[in-house]
Amino acid sequence: MSRIGNKLITIPAGVTVEVAAGNEVTVKGPKGTLTRKFSDLMEIKVEENQVTVVRPNDEKHTKQLHGTTRALLHNMVVGVSEGFTKSLELVGIGFRTAVKGNVLTMNVGYSHQVEMPIADGLQVTCPSATEITVAGIDKQLVGEFAANIRAVRKPEPYKGKGIRYKGEHIRRKEGKTAGKK
Repeated sequence: MSRIGNKLITIPAGVTVEVAAGNEVTVKGPKGTLTRKFSDLMEIKVEENQVTVVRPNDEKHTKQLHGTTRALLHNMVVGVSEGFTKSLELVGIGFRTAVKGNVLTMNVGYSHQVEMPIADGLQVTCPSATEITVAGIDKQLVGEFAANIRAVRKPEPYKGKGIRYKGEHIRRKEGKTAGKK
């Protein structure tokens, strides 16, 4: 029994959810509009200020789709009402970042600057030279862009240098002390 799939999604004030033919759901809110097509197996019902997802049978595949569909719908509703943010920090001597137009430029210890074009629907800001904040209404887009930024220079375990999520704990290693006498 899917516990996530059976939860009701409460629609906050100012948000509208419309289900079109072919299970195409459009969610409109104060921050923007998101549209996504879901599997035809799931039945999506909008009643008053709640959304429910109903599965037709108890086969393994439909159980899996049930929870996934509900989670994606919930993320759409939260995205258009509140939005999502990810914060990253640069740790290292000389590491800095800046946003120039629609491009994020980073100096992270390479011989060249790393430039990443910012996708549509994302707001990237640099509150300081060593902090990056990624915000948007699409949770998948925000998380993917933040992960791509982190992948430019992952935090290493010996000195702790690199790009990490704010509040992320990096497990440190000791280093080579056995060879010294």
